[in-house]
Amino acid sequence: MENDTEVTEFILMGLTNKAELQLPLFITFFFIYLITLVGNLGMTMLILLDSHLHTPMYFFLSNLSLVDFGYSSAVTPKMMAGFLTGDRAISYNDCATQFFFFIAFITVENFLLASMAYDRYAAVCKPLHYTTTVTIDVCVHLAVGSYVCGFLNASIHTGNTFRLSFCRSNVIDHFFCDAIPLLVVSCSDSYISESVLFYLVGFNVLFSILIILSSYMFIFTTILRLHSSEGRRKAFSTCASHLTAVSIFYGTGIFMYLQPNSSHSMGTDKMVSVFYAIVIPMLNPLVYSLRNKEVKSAFQKVVEKAKSSLRFIF
Repeated sequence: MENDTEVTEFILMGLTNKAELQLPLFITFFFIYLITLVGNLGMTMLILLDSHLHTPMYFFLSNLSLVDFGYSSAVTPKMMAGFLTGDRAISYNDCATQFFFFIAFITVENFLLASMAYDRYAAVCKPLHYTTTVTIDVCVHLAVGSYVCGFLNASIHTGNTFRLSFCRSNVIDHFFCDAIPLLVVSCSDSYISESVLFYLVGFNVLFSILIILSSYMFIFTTILRLHSSEGRRKAFSTCASHLTAVSIFYGTGIFMYLQPNSSHSMGTDKMVSVFYAIVIPMLNPLVYSLRNKEVKSAFQKVVEKAKSSLRFIF
């Protein structure tokens, strides 16, 4: 494209240009997305239908499932369509929309994980006051606050990125519209945009991590004071799923966004992006369901009801 021409669409390079890999990759990501869809929406419905799961922890988990479904859906369908049709073009407005919703949902997840850490702190460290400390009003305020922060953050990042001019090239060496690949193809001075990205992401992540670390410092201190080994095991079990989700989410996110721009390798970034944008939303329902007896019990009840209904029909 000419240097003085603004782009109206972008071309997403995707994961690979090899024709023989397009169909296998489509099939692979189709099944990953199907598991994500069934796992997250199934978890949400299970929590809504089973009154035993109407507790603060599962309220946050249902929101986490919806958010996982949201940011996976912002990325995966477009990528799969590219594998199947070979059309990797995305309009300027669609790129901005994809960017906005991905940033919004992933930021909401960041704050939801911090809210869940507070919930686990109250459950383990203040069990006698748990029902009065973590009320439905507190849960709703924390969840709404997470969504407000997420969509506000996405608005700032979208405005900060798409105020730039894209006249050097319209080819994005990535499989979706993310901040760093977009900054690479901008022909504007991106120093301010890079600084805003680094400091805003850094603040959001560090704020949540501080809440999580503080909560778990008190949790581990409380657990070590327990004299019963059974009590310690139950306390650790209460937090294990959340700790697993936190480790996976922040490990990949910090690697991706909180390193200097000169250190980025697009090949490595793509692989990390696949993990945090597509694989993590699939893993979270599995992490919480496989280690949770209450979820397993609720699922078994739903299956039994479904079997009874089928027997009645047939």
